[in-house]
Amino acid sequence: MKTYRLEFTQKLPIDLDTAWDFFSSPLNLAEITPKDMTFDVTSPNMANTKMYPGLIITYKVSPLFGIKLSWVTEITHVKDKEYFIDEQRFGPFAFWHHQHHFEKIDGGVLMHDTLHYSIGWGPIGSIANAIIVNNKINGIFKFRYQKVEELFGKF
Repeated sequence: MKTYRLEFTQKLPIDLDTAWDFFSSPLNLAEITPKDMTFDVTSPNMANTKMYPGLIITYKVSPLFGIKLSWVTEITHVKDKEYFIDEQRFGPFAFWHHQHHFEKIDGGVLMHDTLHYSIGWGPIGSIANAIIVNNKINGIFKFRYQKVEELFGKF
């Protein structure tokens, strides 16, 4: 099974507490996801929930062609105000491991994401990744970058 790795960084002109408070709230994921994905958190009682190891988050998402899919992730690791990791338990990928790191820097916070994913399906999955999936994921992170700048300003 071919596994892909993507990395994204962004500097934020906010303090670490503000960054952590926003990004560790599952409900804020919808705010930084493109609207055409119709990303809806379906887990109950998430209003005041922050990331913790073992947290299961359920979503409905339309990653391609408007087709609604269920997606279930588990927060597997959390180090307060440093990082958290989400892993897919059920959803559109054969494998999904997403690390979210936060580091205090002069004037703000450096946010760094490392994503490992696999589509599966052998050569068909490799073709799908080259034609569609890689571009879609990069587009999602580009949107997130722009949305985060709108919310918190440019560094």
